[in-house]
Amino acid sequence: MESTTELSQQYQLVERAIQYIEANAQDRPELDEIASAIGLSEYHFQRLFTRWAGISPKRFMQFLTKEHAKSLLARSENLLETTHQVGLSSLGRLHDLFITTEAVTPGEFKSQGTGLTIRYGLHHTPFGKCLIGITERGICHLGFVQTSEGDAIDNLVLDWKQAKMVEDYKSTAPLVARIFPAQTIDSAFEKQTQPMTLHLRGTNFQIKVWEALLKIPTGAVTTYEQIAVRIGSPNAVRAVGSAVGHNPIAVLIPCHRVLRKSGEFGNYRYGAARKMALLAREYSVGQA
Repeated sequence: MESTTELSQQYQLVERAIQYIEANAQDRPELDEIASAIGLSEYHFQRLFTRWAGISPKRFMQFLTKEHAKSLLARSENLLETTHQVGLSSLGRLHDLFITTEAVTPGEFKSQGTGLTIRYGLHHTPFGKCLIGITERGICHLGFVQTSEGDAIDNLVLDWKQAKMVEDYKSTAPLVARIFPAQTIDSAFEKQTQPMTLHLRGTNFQIKVWEALLKIPTGAVTTYEQIAVRIGSPNAVRAVGSAVGHNPIAVLIPCHRVLRKSGEFGNYRYGAARKMALLAREYSVGQA
């Protein structure tokens, strides 16, 4: 077992590597160059960095490049200029980077919903009032009202800054009736002859976590650790927790079915009491 001193020394090496990568991100340094800068072989550097950071040096550099590109696009830089400023050789490489890490194209990220119409409605459910938003592609938002209806709507707008928002209670009411039937809150994905479609937007990692959540059966629970293993990233438990917390479509993507390893209910975006109520109702349906 490694001593505290050894672990501290290893961390200092990883910290130096991260600082070197950040300082030279635009030049996209090769693995051997980074390893040499901190006095390690390629092999040992790759193992050490992946162990401590949870991702490979290559993936970390992709993350930095992507975040830089996002900041440039947010300041209205055009796509080709952004490509050059982040050190990529072509617009196609920028496109591939965003598809791989954000699950959207650079243009879609930059538009922030421009040209998209979201119809939304506020509805009563057995678990409190909810706000649902839909596009032509499917449900893009489902959340419970916590403080005020205005705050709930503001949060939707914040996620889709450039989209056109249209209040349309009549269009959203049938969907809410299917999601929260009068006698059971069983998942719409399990008993509907015509499954509901979702319009998801998130990073590649978030999408993988949300897809894993969809596979948790009604009345069952799992842990953040089990989700991390299921998506092939056993060391990314904290990142899984973050992705679960950013789930934009409550209930249908059942993040309430994820518990802490200790068996505790853990946090829930819409309050621990609501999480317990959702699980209790699902359990009672399963026992009926």
